[in-house]
Amino acid sequence: MPGELERREEVGEVVGRLAARDLDTAERGRLLVRLTGLLGSGARSVGARAAITGSWLAELVDQVAPHIPVRDLVTLRSHHEGLSGDELAASLIRSATRATAGVGAAGGALAAVQHAAPPTLLAAPLQLTAETLAVVAVELKLVAELHVVYGRAPVGSRSQVATAYIGAWAAKRGVDPSAGLPPLGVVLGVAARQQLRRRLARRLARQATTMAPLLTGAVAGAELNRRETRSLGEAMLEDLRRRQG
Repeated sequence: MPGELERREEVGEVVGRLAARDLDTAERGRLLVRLTGLLGSGARSVGARAAITGSWLAELVDQVAPHIPVRDLVTLRSHHEGLSGDELAASLIRSATRATAGVGAAGGALAAVQHAAPPTLLAAPLQLTAETLAVVAVELKLVAELHVVYGRAPVGSRSQVATAYIGAWAAKRGVDPSAGLPPLGVVLGVAARQQLRRRLARRLARQATTMAPLLTGAVAGAELNRRETRSLGEAMLEDLRRRQG
């Protein structure tokens, strides 16, 4: 349906903007509100219960991953004071942790004022899904750009490469070049899909602990995301170094 296609493209565009690392909390909050509203129609189509599961979130990740902008090595170096190799990778991890912490702070701040906002925009389960999707987008961008830094970015169509990075995010390991990319139109295999759903479900559950009153949720959300993103980045960095030999 044209309307559904347009909605998916808009979701991808908003998530891509949320993956940027130079946004202030207010702008992230506005984008989260917009994303929550966009997800509302999709949630109605799948049902309220399904809308807060790892399965639906996995479908959303599949949809938005090809829209996440990934910089080439020249651009990365120019954006990080000419750094290269391990120093550039460390800078990317620090930048990503700040971005996901910013998403957590914005999401927590929105939860604090939820009682004064339109419920169709800030219904807690949808806001939680929107925040988690935004965090995963930042982390997928980090995964992709770490592969660029170490010269291990896979070659293929945008959707093929995005699928490979989703699998890498779920496994917290680099893309295995010997495995090859999935054929066009093919999503993750059964085992990888289950791994993705489990990890997303765990992430949703952890994000739920930040939906606290006042601004305690903002602090908790920022710290949770910072810790999770740093852990992912360090695991990915170690694996890419090992594969590089």
